[in-house]
Amino acid sequence: MTFSNIAVTTGALAFVIALLAISHRIATRFKLAQRIIGKPDDTKALVVEHSLALDARRRLLLIRCEGRQLLLLTGGPQDLLVGWLGPNP
Repeated sequence: MTFSNIAVTTGALAFVIALLAISHRIATRFKLAQRIIGKPDDTKALVVEHSLALDARRRLLLIRCEGRQLLLLTGGPQDLLVGWLGPNP
């Protein structure tokens, strides 16, 4: 491997790292990361409040929807609504 190959590879790596850093700054400045992740907020209609990995494929999710909570089991042969928690509206 020649010096020019090493220089080109290092330059490309530095360019990719710079792009990632710029993207991170833009995402945090405009709060895009919080919108994508879905932090709990009273203004949102649908929020994943808690997630529990049962095994490598299956996950149990506690979701708040319009003030009520529901329990979902995902990742198996089919997703399953385990049930609604809390009072009916």
